[in-house]
Amino acid sequence: MGALTLISFLGFTLFVAVVAWYATRKTDEKSADGYYLGGRTLGAVTIAGSLLLTNLSAEQIVGLNGQAFDEGIMVMAWETLAAIAMVFTAIFLLPKYMKKGITTIPEFIEKRFDKQTKALLSILFLFAYGIVLLPTILYSGSLAFSTMFDLPNVLNMDPWTVIWICVWSIGLIGMVYAIFGGLKAVAVSDLINAVGLLIGGLLIPVFGLMLIGDGSVGKGLGILWDTNPEKFIVKGAVDSSIPFGTIFTGMMLAQVYYWGTNQSILQRVFGAKSLKEGQKGMLLAAFVKFVIPIVVVVPGIISWHVFNGQLENADQAYPALVAKVLPASLTGFFAAVLFGAVLSSFNSLLNSSATLFGFDLYKFFFKKDATDMETVKAGKRFGLGLGIISMTIAPFIANAPDGLFSYIQQSLGSLSVPILAVVMTGILTKRVPALGAKVVMVGGVILYLISLLFLEPHFRESAVALAESQGITDAAQLSIIKAEAYPHYLHVMGILFVFNVVVMLIFGKIMPKKEVTVEESTDVIDITPWKYAFAIGGVISLLVISTYFIFT
Repeated sequence: MGALTLISFLGFTLFVAVVAWYATRKTDEKSADGYYLGGRTLGAVTIAGSLLLTNLSAEQIVGLNGQAFDEGIMVMAWETLAAIAMVFTAIFLLPKYMKKGITTIPEFIEKRFDKQTKALLSILFLFAYGIVLLPTILYSGSLAFSTMFDLPNVLNMDPWTVIWICVWSIGLIGMVYAIFGGLKAVAVSDLINAVGLLIGGLLIPVFGLMLIGDGSVGKGLGILWDTNPEKFIVKGAVDSSIPFGTIFTGMMLAQVYYWGTNQSILQRVFGAKSLKEGQKGMLLAAFVKFVIPIVVVVPGIISWHVFNGQLENADQAYPALVAKVLPASLTGFFAAVLFGAVLSSFNSLLNSSATLFGFDLYKFFFKKDATDMETVKAGKRFGLGLGIISMTIAPFIANAPDGLFSYIQQSLGSLSVPILAVVMTGILTKRVPALGAKVVMVGGVILYLISLLFLEPHFRESAVALAESQGITDAAQLSIIKAEAYPHYLHVMGILFVFNVVVMLIFGKIMPKKEVTVEESTDVIDITPWKYAFAIGGVISLLVISTYFIFT
């Protein structure tokens, strides 16, 4: 790593830190609203930037490009369908949430069910963050830095040791932002890094296409399209990580869970100065999300072409391409931007974890009459502990068998399905009792884990064994037989979601809630909706649908 690279990296990183400090210096971090929601002062552009950076980090860029390297354009569904889920959230869910002036999603659940249901939901969120999301963010960021800058050779260390060093470096700096800066510091740094990441992220496919086309982007795109037609077909094979049919089942549910019920995402919107600003911010992020596949999918296909499909690990597709095509003069800037993106996702989740514990669990389990300052302190201490746990787990994700992004989605399925079922049923019905929600949150997790860890391996292995006993030895044919032997995990998510909702409705019929929750409105912020939300949301949705016609 040259002197110019190091200077530009440190310069941009320091610039972001100084701006974040300056913007938050007058925010009252000792109050719950000040620390957890940035004093409810966030505007639409800041919200949009923070939403994008909370979501878009190394685990997205590295993981999705890795899947695109293997499978092609179909994996763009994770990004484009997110735009529709964000439109749904902005138009239908945000008014219901923000009308109540809540700080967390579990707080919303408490108002609909009871305190025990809220505590259980908070615990599920914290498991998702601490065991799955925080470690994958740290690992993917470390893998990207290690590969792009050839750190094992630069530091003269083995790759495993370098990953550990990167994980702990990113984690410790991220904890400073999240624990000591509060939401506003996170959101402001997110906005700056979002602009940098979009600029830097768009440069990689441009330079990649110029490499293919001998200096011409248009020529490079033509060569890429003509020589790799199989990579631009939306309807994937049956053994694809996301068969086409899953778009209409579990994938859409996963998107609605992530953008409509996930605390780490919605906390940015709950910090809005008004419902109008919250809706504007989410819809602006949805529009940008529509074009994000250029950053998180196209480079993977370019990498397939450039390296002739020959990489040791598909998750190396993006960092290897960056190392090959990025000019040395931009290396430091891009490293700083990617570092900021990793920090953003990590500290956003850590801040939300501190919020969930301090606001929802500390008062319930430890001190019911805790003051704002006491809940903030408790949340900070918990965030520190969770950060250390996630840094310890992160390096071991290298052993995930099906790739980084697949690991994230399959692991989250156990929690996202019951959480989404409880939240949506709570919004749409009045008579389902708290017991129904509790049964689904515990039972839904258990059923998904049984499917993932026991039923799926059993059926797939039995089908392969039967085929081999019948003389079938072709690897491609065995792969298809194995895939068809059990529903794809996204289909399983769809099936279990319907089952969970039906269970809750049965509870509502057998033992209906006697006291119906009265809809209460608070005057915490202005809850007048944005008058153009429906129109803008409709345009974004049509743009998303059009992409599937183009690539079909």
